[in-house]
Amino acid sequence: MFLNLLRRRNPEFLEAIASLHRAGSLPTNTYPIDLDAVGRNAIEYTAETKRLGLQPFAMTKQIGRNPDVSRVLAESGITHAVGVDLQCAIAAASGGLKVGHLGHLVQIPRNEADTAAALEPLYWTVFNETKAREAGAASLRRGRVQDVLLRVVQDGDRFYTGHEGGFPLDEIVAAADLIDGIPGVRFAGITTFPATLFDAERGAVGATPNRSTLTAAVELLKAAGRTDIQVNAPGTTSISVLEALAEAGATQVEPGHGLTGTTPAHAVADLVEEPAIAYVSEVSHLYNDRAYVFGGGLYVDPVLGDVETSAIVVATGNSGQPTARVADLEPLPVEMPAPEAIDYYATIPLNGRKDIAVGDTVIFGFRPQVFVTRASTAAVSGIGTGTPRVEGIWAADGSAPLTLPNS
Repeated sequence: MFLNLLRRRNPEFLEAIASLHRAGSLPTNTYPIDLDAVGRNAIEYTAETKRLGLQPFAMTKQIGRNPDVSRVLAESGITHAVGVDLQCAIAAASGGLKVGHLGHLVQIPRNEADTAAALEPLYWTVFNETKAREAGAASLRRGRVQDVLLRVVQDGDRFYTGHEGGFPLDEIVAAADLIDGIPGVRFAGITTFPATLFDAERGAVGATPNRSTLTAAVELLKAAGRTDIQVNAPGTTSISVLEALAEAGATQVEPGHGLTGTTPAHAVADLVEEPAIAYVSEVSHLYNDRAYVFGGGLYVDPVLGDVETSAIVVATGNSGQPTARVADLEPLPVEMPAPEAIDYYATIPLNGRKDIAVGDTVIFGFRPQVFVTRASTAAVSGIGTGTPRVEGIWAADGSAPLTLPNS
């Protein structure tokens, strides 16, 4: 999906991946991340959000909450993260980002409210009164009052299956008043997801009905005398959509795949953000005219539908060195494991080729969700200067740094 984009816009990254993997510094079943490119992307986000008066919270689940990337994000001006769930918020905080937002998409379990409150998030989303009271009680035990966002919904809004929930639009004013009457919390604003979505048929990003629901909610709240309303509007967040979000009244945005240049929009157009993530594996064995490639991280985000996956096999031949520049190698079709299967291997039909051998590096370029895999992540610095270096190797949840003998 993004492999040709990497070949065209970040070929040095592909060369670095192949070299580091061949040297043993970059393990198989790892997502290498171009640390310098992510830093440049974050600087662009910081500048544009500042110009538009938006507050950015980094969504780091897609990159396995990599702490080295979190450090660079903070250095580049994105100091706070959004936790898609409590574990995500904890990992982001452990990696050096402050918690800007939690409770959305996943609410905080009853007995973990104290853990959430200890993170002292800027904002905490609740879907109902019960969750608001749990947040308030936990916050009071910390000696603070928590700003909360309310998920607002109305008929016609678009949600992924299993993401539904929130306060009805026509009850949002009463819900805000209710929140202000609960000890330990105060109403701060509203949220939804997704406010922006990619339309595969048009090949473009556009507003969802949810965004209009946010606008309508703000109008109702303002009519009731409320001011300074936070409007959290995540979904398919690239720099290209920030101005439209600001014009629609958003105050908070949550870039995730935008930071690595892997939103669906990046697959169809060259945007400001550089592509900055890949997946590295190797040939395990050959059988029946197929190369079997190690898996573990072969979860391809299905946001673009059923698309074919391809990979570059870096054949080295007898010399031990690539036979061509990596970006010039033609990607080969990959037969991916079924979604319901454990991804021990993917297979590459060889069609009689004899130049591919056991141990050859294999590089993929799909849109990842690292946190749901058993892969590792590795931030690679120094690509632009020709001195690539692996900063560290981390588990898929951002914890437990791993070490290799050749690191």
